[in-house]
Amino acid sequence: MDWNKFLAETKLCFGELERETPEIFRGFGVMGKEAKKTGVLNEKTKEFIALGIAIATRCESCIAFHVNSLVRLKTSREEIVEALSMCSYMGGGPSIAFSAKALEAFDQFSNS
Repeated sequence: MDWNKFLAETKLCFGELERETPEIFRGFGVMGKEAKKTGVLNEKTKEFIALGIAIATRCESCIAFHVNSLVRLKTSREEIVEALSMCSYMGGGPSIAFSAKALEAFDQFSNS
């Protein structure tokens, strides 16, 4: 899968839905901004949590968004592999499959 292309296409699809439901997206944006604020946990830790949930729910779009954020936050390959190991442990076979997708996305986003 070309994760850069997939993320760009996802953003286009979201944009179309946002034009139809702007208040939903506005509310989601407000909630996201508040949730991502650095407090006791920093943004990188919160993105790892979000990635774990994305893998558990098997949401490829969510995986793309959160892996891309982790790359932006200067996450090392070692950090992501360790986090994906925990996701795989907690979710079994299906989470191993989606953890592999997340690692593929990380490698592609890191090299773009």
